[in-house]
Amino acid sequence: HVMAHESFENEAVAKIMNEHFINIKVDREERPDIDGVYMDAVQTITGAGGWPLTVFLTPDGKPFYGGTYFPPEDRQGMPGFSRILLAMNDAYHNRTGDVTATADQITRALSKDLHAVGFSGPLTARTLDIANTVMQRSFDAQNGGFGNAPKFPQPGVIEFFLRYWIRSKDPAALHMVEVTLEKMAQGGIYDQVGGGFHRYSTDAKWLVPHFEKMLYDNALLSRLYLHAYQATHRPLFRTIAERTLDYVLREMTGIHSGFYSAQDADSEGIEGKYYVWSLREFDDVLGEELGPKMKDYYGVTQEGNFENANILYIADESAADRATVEEANAILLKRRGQRVSPGRDEKVLASWNGLMLAAMAEAACILGRKDYLTAAVKNGTFIVDIMIKDGYLNHVHKDGITRLDGYLLDYASVIEGMLSLHRATFSGKWLTQAIGLAERMIEQFWDAGKKAFYDTGSRHEDLIVRPRSTIDNVIPSGESAATLVLLKLALLTGNSSLRAMAEKSLVSAGPVMAQHPSAFSFRLCALDFYMGSPKEIAVVGPPDDAGTLKLLDVLYRNWIPNMVFAASDPDDPFPADNIPLLENRNMIDARPTVFVCEKNVCKSPVSDPGSLEEQINGP
Repeated sequence: HVMAHESFENEAVAKIMNEHFINIKVDREERPDIDGVYMDAVQTITGAGGWPLTVFLTPDGKPFYGGTYFPPEDRQGMPGFSRILLAMNDAYHNRTGDVTATADQITRALSKDLHAVGFSGPLTARTLDIANTVMQRSFDAQNGGFGNAPKFPQPGVIEFFLRYWIRSKDPAALHMVEVTLEKMAQGGIYDQVGGGFHRYSTDAKWLVPHFEKMLYDNALLSRLYLHAYQATHRPLFRTIAERTLDYVLREMTGIHSGFYSAQDADSEGIEGKYYVWSLREFDDVLGEELGPKMKDYYGVTQEGNFENANILYIADESAADRATVEEANAILLKRRGQRVSPGRDEKVLASWNGLMLAAMAEAACILGRKDYLTAAVKNGTFIVDIMIKDGYLNHVHKDGITRLDGYLLDYASVIEGMLSLHRATFSGKWLTQAIGLAERMIEQFWDAGKKAFYDTGSRHEDLIVRPRSTIDNVIPSGESAATLVLLKLALLTGNSSLRAMAEKSLVSAGPVMAQHPSAFSFRLCALDFYMGSPKEIAVVGPPDDAGTLKLLDVLYRNWIPNMVFAASDPDDPFPADNIPLLENRNMIDARPTVFVCEKNVCKSPVSDPGSLEEQINGP
C-alpha cells in the first residue's frame, strides 16, 4: 500500500508506467502460485525477497528484472521507481537480446529439478532429536519465542516442541512452549481488549506489534493454545484460545458463515490508532474505581510506549483479579468500538477457512462450547455448498462470487477441517467429504513420476514453471499439510497407498528437516505422527448421550497428538461407508462404547470412563 500511494497514485510515475508497460497488480493471497514463482525469480536475481514484490516480465511471462520496494524517487541509496521504469524500458527496446537471454537464464534456474535431494535412507526418530537440539539454540529464554526482532509467532515450531515433549518427556521442550505462550499472551502482539493476535512483533519482547490481524495466525494460534491447555491444564491457555475464537466470531465471520481474511493495521491512515490509548482516555473510560488498578495492570502511563500512546500489555498481573479485568475489558471494548475501525479484507480463502474450521471444531469438543460447534457446522456447510463446485474445491469467495481452482494447501487444510468437524458432530458426511477431497487432491496435485505434490493442480493455467513450495512459514506448505492428512486418512480408510505417498514426501525432505528445522516445522510434526504409534479411536453412540459425553471428556481432557478418530451415531442419516475402524463396531449392552486400537491391535471395548482413562494413559 506504500508503493500504491507513493508511485501508482503519483501522476508522473503512473504516466511512465502506462506509456511503456502493461501493469498487472496481483493479490498474492488470491494467487499464491504467481506470487511463489516470481518471488523465487526475485530471490534468484537479487539474493533476497519480500513484499511488495516488483517484477518486470517479457510478454511471455518470463522475468528479467525485479526487486521489492522502490521509492518514487532516488532515496538513501535506492534508485527511484521512475528511474527503474525508464531503465527497463530502454533495456527492453534497445538491448532486446540481453533481456531475452537474461529472462531465459532466470527461467532455466527456476525450472531446475528440486525433487531429487539425494536421500533415500530410512526415516528415523533421530531426525526429531536433531531438530529439537538445533531449534533450542535460537530460543529466547528471557522473552520466549525464537530468534530476534522482528519476532513472528511460529505455531509450527511451538507445536513441534509440544509434540516432542509428549514423545520424549524432555522438560526443556515444555518449558519453551510455556514461556513462549505466556510471553505472547502478556504482550502487545495479543489484543488484550478484544482478543486475537496481531501479525508480528517489531521488538523482541512481543510489545509493539505490526497491528494487522490475519485469519491464519489466529486459526493456528488458537488451536495451539488449545493443545497446550490439554497438555498442561493451565487456565491461561484456555482463556487465550477462547478469547481469540470469540474475536473471530465477533469480527471475522461473514453472514455466509465464511471467515474473512484480515484486518488492516491502520485506521484513519495511522497504524495502530484503533488499538492504542492515551492516559486521559483510559482514565475517562474506566473511572476512579477501575482506572487505577487497570493502569497498573496494563502499564498505562502519561508518556506511553508507542508514539505517545499506550499499547496495552500485562505489566503487573497482581494489580487486578480476573473479574476486574473482564469488567474493564468490556468497557474498553465498547468504547473502542466507537472508533473508526480498521479496514477488513472480506475475501474468503478456502485454505485459511480450513485452518479456522479445524480450530473452531476442536474448541467445540475440548471446551464444550455450543456456539463454536454451530459456527463450525455452518462454515463446513458453506465450504461444501459454495466453495466446492462439481467436486472441485475453489480457492476464493468474494461478493457472492466463487472462483479460482483450489491449491494444494486449500485441499489439505479443508480436509483437516472436515476431519475435525466429523469428530465434533459424529456425522459421517464430513468424513465422506474429507475422503472425497483427498481423492481429488491426489488426482490433481500428485506427480507419480516425480513422487511429489505440486502447489497447482492439473487444471490450473500453465505458468513459466509449475510451483512447488516445500518450506513451512507461519502457515504450513501445501505438501506438509497434505502429508499429515494422508497419514491420518491412511489409518481411517485402510488405504496403504496414502501412507506410501506421505512417506515419499517425508523422505524427499530427508535430513534437510533436521538441518533447517524451523523451515520444516509442520513437516516435522507429520514425521512425529509417522514415527509414532497413533491411537485409532472409534466411538459408537449418540453424540449428545450423557454416557458418550463422559467418555469424550476423557479423550478431550488429554492431548493425544497422534490419533485418528471415527465416530458412529446410530441415528446418523449420512453414515460414512467403508471405514475399517467402524466395521462391526456396535454399542455394548446398549451403552455408548469406545474402541481403542494401535497398529491394528485393539483393546477391549469400554463404556466406563475410568477404563478408558486407563487404556489411554495406563494404570
